Amino acid sequence: MQKFKKIVFWCLVGFAMIQFIPIDKVNKPVDKRKNFIEVKNTPAKISELIKNACYDCHSDETVYPKYAYIAPFSWSVKSHVNEGREHLNFSVWATYNDDLKKNMLTKSIQTIENKIMPMPAYIIYHKEANLTDAERTLLIKYFEEILKSKTY
Repeated sequence: MQKFKKIVFWCLVGFAMIQFIPIDKVNKPVDKRKNFIEVKNTPAKISELIKNACYDCHSDETVYPKYAYIAPFSWSVKSHVNEGREHLNFSVWATYNDDLKKNMLTKSIQTIENKIMPMPAYIIYHKEANLTDAERTLLIKYFEEILKSKTY
């Protein structure tokens, strides 16, 4: 029993100590002239869907949830945000070349169709990101329209 108490004690000490390893939760300022929603003059309903389902990981407008302030969960959240922004950052849309934009739209369609995005773990804590089939279809059609028009 003594060993168990020591293990629990040191686990709690370790957990307390890792709280002093913060993550950077400061978002870069967003230039609306580069932001996808403004650049594409996206309709309100589609803008709402994109913001609810995509922007936390795929923009510089991340709203960090309460659990993102507790290590080691914060590290995982920050890692997902960084990775999401690497693949697609709606906040800097106008800085991408046409080939990148086309590729990002195509991949977005595929991930929405295959229900890979939004990530299932994200949906658990963000019910507004849980897209219905009709909402998925609406996003897919919007992205396909942009692809067809070639006005990325």
